[in-house]
Amino acid sequence: MLTDIDGLHHVTSLASGARANDHFFTRVLGLRRIKTTVNFDNPRVYHLYYGDRIGTPGTVMTYFPFPDASRGTPGTGETGHVAFSIPPRSAAAWRERLRAAGVESTEERLFDETRLVFAGPDGERLVLVEAEDDRAPWLEGGIPPNMAIRGLHSISLRVAEREPMMKLLRFMGFEETGAEGPVTRHADGPGTAGHIVELDHRPDMAPAQEGAGSVHHVAFRTADRASQARIREALEQAGHRVTELRDRDYFFAIYFRTPGGILFEVATDEPGFARDEPLETLGQSLCLPAQHAHLREELERTLEPLPEPASAEA
Repeated sequence: MLTDIDGLHHVTSLASGARANDHFFTRVLGLRRIKTTVNFDNPRVYHLYYGDRIGTPGTVMTYFPFPDASRGTPGTGETGHVAFSIPPRSAAAWRERLRAAGVESTEERLFDETRLVFAGPDGERLVLVEAEDDRAPWLEGGIPPNMAIRGLHSISLRVAEREPMMKLLRFMGFEETGAEGPVTRHADGPGTAGHIVELDHRPDMAPAQEGAGSVHHVAFRTADRASQARIREALEQAGHRVTELRDRDYFFAIYFRTPGGILFEVATDEPGFARDEPLETLGQSLCLPAQHAHLREELERTLEPLPEPASAEA
């Protein structure tokens, strides 16, 4: 069993429009846009990162907004929803806030937690979960402290076959902690918000078709490249095909495809999002990977303009 994975690092999804995506996550959900950059493999598409004040691993949601992309079709072999942690007794206020923004939500109870389920701008299934969570929120997004999102709470993986994924999660250090209906909950380390994966067993559903609103990959957190190397070696010894190390500027990444068809990443905490711009102005400038720096003039002219994000206090 792996011992170097420390919960969730980030989740990356697909979108159809950069401005609508940015508005929803910064103005409606109140997260900070911590990085404005481009897709490493397709530099003419943004890569937008949202999170807390500094982009702490475990708080980050990212998007590739492909202009006018068609929506994905939900199914198995994909991440079913992404959940964020909110303070206890804040769901009612969030329901009113979402309604004022034109977003309808449904309240649910699962694993003795109150949840609000709603759709993002591309129909993606998002969830706010009331949970005890001492992580500091971003407070410049217009959300009061007694409501503000603390970070990722959990992800749901929708699978046609449960056992192969349960075996992988156990190998990664996620032990089963409960079950309700078709959903089993798995947690690593402290088992708190940011350390939870839920398996939604849905053999009745057809395979998903990826598009706007689909999660592209889920990233798990590890401290550094030394621990990442140990994880890579262990995964390969267990029969998984793992990519070479990839430098993503703000973390180092390896990827592998799960038995359920879902793409997993293991990302390092190092070096962080302030490596190429000041902490106080994260997300305000277009930051480009070195191999795409020569495209700056073109990209600044052709990428969809975004509003200036809020700044952190010095």
